[in-house]
Amino acid sequence: MANKVKKKIEAIDLFSGIGGLTYGLNKAGIKVLAGLDNDQSCALAFEKNNNAKFICSDIAQYDFNNLKSMYEKNSIKVLVGCAPCQPFSSHTFKARGKKEKDKRWNLLDHFVRAIQTIQPDVVSMENVRGVTKTDVFENFVNQLRKMNYEVDYKVVYAPNYGVPQNRSRLILLASRLGKIKVPEKTHSEYITVGDVIKNLPKIDAGEKYKKDPIHQTKNLSPINMKRIRQSKPKGTWRDWDKRLLPECYKKDSGQTYTSVYGRMSWDDVSPTITTQFFSYGSGRFGHPEQDRAISIREGALLQTFPLSYDFGDLPASKLGKQIGNAVPPRLGYVIGRAIKKHIVKTA
Repeated sequence: MANKVKKKIEAIDLFSGIGGLTYGLNKAGIKVLAGLDNDQSCALAFEKNNNAKFICSDIAQYDFNNLKSMYEKNSIKVLVGCAPCQPFSSHTFKARGKKEKDKRWNLLDHFVRAIQTIQPDVVSMENVRGVTKTDVFENFVNQLRKMNYEVDYKVVYAPNYGVPQNRSRLILLASRLGKIKVPEKTHSEYITVGDVIKNLPKIDAGEKYKKDPIHQTKNLSPINMKRIRQSKPKGTWRDWDKRLLPECYKKDSGQTYTSVYGRMSWDDVSPTITTQFFSYGSGRFGHPEQDRAISIREGALLQTFPLSYDFGDLPASKLGKQIGNAVPPRLGYVIGRAIKKHIVKTA
């Protein structure tokens, strides 16, 4: 494939975080030159694992001419990014009054500004499915079309692409080279939790495995230890003795809250890995067998980061946030392969 394209394919990753999308693109054969993000703590992991420059800056204040100058003159230019998705999540979307005050709400407008300045040949944007219901996304698509990009976008189910978690994400691809399509699914059989983490060393709640410090877990309070011991894979808090229920779950209004305090199942995909995946009470993040939440390492693997990925020496809460915010590298690889196939076909 690479031999058919004489020009270099070069990419820059906006909102890069620790480099999940960048890592996937690199694996697909697209050289990522740099990542831009406003969290300096992401720099070590991004640069160490991706051989690319990390630029710490507020995108709202950034001069994108600096990024434009990084591309070689005759290269095929790719610009990718995943704007922080919290403003567009289903939870935040319900609070319409709050979201308009969120400074992150107009990040896609700054993405448009980057496209207008850099004028890349291909653009990719990944985000939560809820963004498609917003005016800011409609404007993003309209602006791309005004700049003569062919645009395709679709909400995809991550297990269909080899990501072992119950995660639906928007993928958008746009190109000035010709028509471009979001890739079709790559997996007919899902990769499961058991496939990914079953062979990791056993650890207790609050323990850190000496040979792999990232394989560490949060301690459990006495009441949560009792709760997880009564939790079943794919079950809910309804499996517990009533004396263990939080007060809010005893009310009629709490009867529908079944997405927390659960165990994963070996033979199923995991729930969506969020920034709080290491906390048993923040979702269905209980280990399938051991009486604890999943570890930082297990969350990273379920996000499809390889064991070799070096996250640096940071507090567990910071690592969890970085990993939960990342684009799964496997999804980045699928996007990268689709972009490269498109370029071979049209360039």
